[in-house]
Amino acid sequence: MAGKAAQPVLIAGGGIGGLATALGLAQKGVRSILLEKSASLGEIGAGIQLGPNAFHAFDYLGVGEAARRMAVYIDQLRLMDALTAKEITHVDLGDAFRSRFGNPYAVVHRGDLHGVFLKACRDNQLIELRVSSEVVGYDQDGSSVTARLASGECVTGSLLIGADGLWSNVRKQVTADGAPRVSGHTTYRSVIPTDEMPQDLRWNAATLWAGPKCHLVHYPLSGWKVFNLVVTYHNDAPEPVAGKPVSEEEGFYAHPPTRAEHHPSWQELEAVGVVRPRSDAALDRRPRRAAR
Repeated sequence: MAGKAAQPVLIAGGGIGGLATALGLAQKGVRSILLEKSASLGEIGAGIQLGPNAFHAFDYLGVGEAARRMAVYIDQLRLMDALTAKEITHVDLGDAFRSRFGNPYAVVHRGDLHGVFLKACRDNQLIELRVSSEVVGYDQDGSSVTARLASGECVTGSLLIGADGLWSNVRKQVTADGAPRVSGHTTYRSVIPTDEMPQDLRWNAATLWAGPKCHLVHYPLSGWKVFNLVVTYHNDAPEPVAGKPVSEEEGFYAHPPTRAEHHPSWQELEAVGVVRPRSDAALDRRPRRAAR
């Protein structure tokens, strides 16, 4: 990088990954320009579970204390049987866990965590944030790379990092490996006020209920103001869907015909979650071998 100090690193994508990349470069004194396609920098989604290693990384990036203030520190990871409502197993996350791994296990709202990274980037003079700047392709030579934007503008830097998500235009040009694979699973997500969560299920835990061809996850967020509620069904979803609002009829009840077997606690969770669900057909990509 020493010979290219005058040129910034270009980062496609302003999500948590892109912002974290910019902060990591800034820690090494490297200037960057982050190019986000949306008209504003923000984050969609709901909860994220954070293991101890995440907090180690946050500390290195200089956002550890701010991230900790946004987190909810749960007591356990719980695995429940969806048919019997009996606990299968759990992991305690108390003092012994924290002592062993050097940091806590916590949950946080994705928007809250994104806001922490965004503020840190805005406060750093080595980071330039640009919106309405979708990277659609790039050209490179032996000394630089030029990102081509949807607006027709071109931005030149020392290198380009693709953090532009599952449908990455950067990846498309690098690997030409086609669209993401549809996994056959559909996930329905809701964030509900805590007072709408069944009182006997307001556990300070990240809980997974496992059932036939489905599972349901819930945990508190944002200082216990809301609960994250997510249910995933293996329903052979045929095509990509992201963030689609769905009705009660096509929401949490559009699942395999095993619902009657589920314990009433599961059915109660479905009933509160169906109020405001959004659906996503789960996608993934095959890993790529590193160039030799």
